[in-house]
Amino acid sequence: MNIEDLARLDLLLSVEGIGPGKVRNLLSKFHSLENIFSANYNSLLNVDGISNNLAQRINSCFKLLHQHITNTEKEIEKLEKIKAAVITVWDKEYPPILKKIYDPPLVLFLKGNIIEEDNFSISIVGTRQPTNYGKIQAERFASDLSNQNITIISGLARGIDSIAHSAALRNNGRTIAIIGSGLDVIYPPENKKLFEAISDNGAVISEFKLGTKPDAQNFPRRNRIISGMSLGCIVVETRIEGGAMQTTSFALDQGREVFAVPGNLGIKQSEGTNYLIQKGEAKLIRSAEDVLIELELKLKPILGKNISKPQINLSLFEEKILGSLSTAPIQIDKIATITNLSTSDCLVHLLSLEFKGLVKQLPGKMFALL
Repeated sequence: MNIEDLARLDLLLSVEGIGPGKVRNLLSKFHSLENIFSANYNSLLNVDGISNNLAQRINSCFKLLHQHITNTEKEIEKLEKIKAAVITVWDKEYPPILKKIYDPPLVLFLKGNIIEEDNFSISIVGTRQPTNYGKIQAERFASDLSNQNITIISGLARGIDSIAHSAALRNNGRTIAIIGSGLDVIYPPENKKLFEAISDNGAVISEFKLGTKPDAQNFPRRNRIISGMSLGCIVVETRIEGGAMQTTSFALDQGREVFAVPGNLGIKQSEGTNYLIQKGEAKLIRSAEDVLIELELKLKPILGKNISKPQINLSLFEEKILGSLSTAPIQIDKIATITNLSTSDCLVHLLSLEFKGLVKQLPGKMFALL
């Protein structure tokens, strides 16, 4: 989109009472932004949703266009200085998958690049204060999915978001951060290096102009983009009232798949994920393979016909315990005897193997290979 049209669009959106929906109504009637700015008062009244007062406000903004073009040129220069750009929903660079949600942002600010493979992304979200278990699971899922060439999307927040982004980068994968501030306002500030690394190996995207602070009301808008750019959304740990629950709500509304990693009972960080599983709003997942199989048809363009099982790293103790098991159930005390480990140590490592999707637990503290 050229600078004049960007200025027209921004000016329209600055009019009180005008949002993306009414801009679309205006474009449906007049077919171009230029035609809208040439329209008279009476013709504006013929547009669905445009009242007398709103038509007057739109007419009044027309005289501000020249100055707004100058302001837009300055904004573009600022974006170029930080190696960023602006794209609109009508540009070919705009993510096709995001266009399909109910209210896609008309304008996105972008640092980095979006490629075709990013249409097959999976988001990983969760609490800013994860437990050690949550950290391990976020790292594991992001790493395994990255190894399958899946782009990881998250929100650059502290905790699960940062872990997911970092794990993708460590595995030479692509990752996209959706933020709730301007591209020149990095939040949290300690993520500056991560912000730069993401823009070099994916993209940082914002709906907000340069200089916008990370105010609370921005994050719901950010969360709908996180889910909107993903085929599926993985929740690792979240409280019932956590922002990740809001992202899952958007994902469900947008027809995206929602997955949850089960957590320990009595832990606040697990309340949200366990609730989603209990209500049937999220599928319980034990490994990245569960996600890949569930989304196999949608991911086929990049995974091919056969989904390979992600490589699973095992500790020496886990390998030892795995060697003592078969498909026939075996009791925990016998496992301890075979492996020469304490019962408590065996239980810890068996739990880890269970979450890795290699072992199943049966009644009576019996265990077997999956």
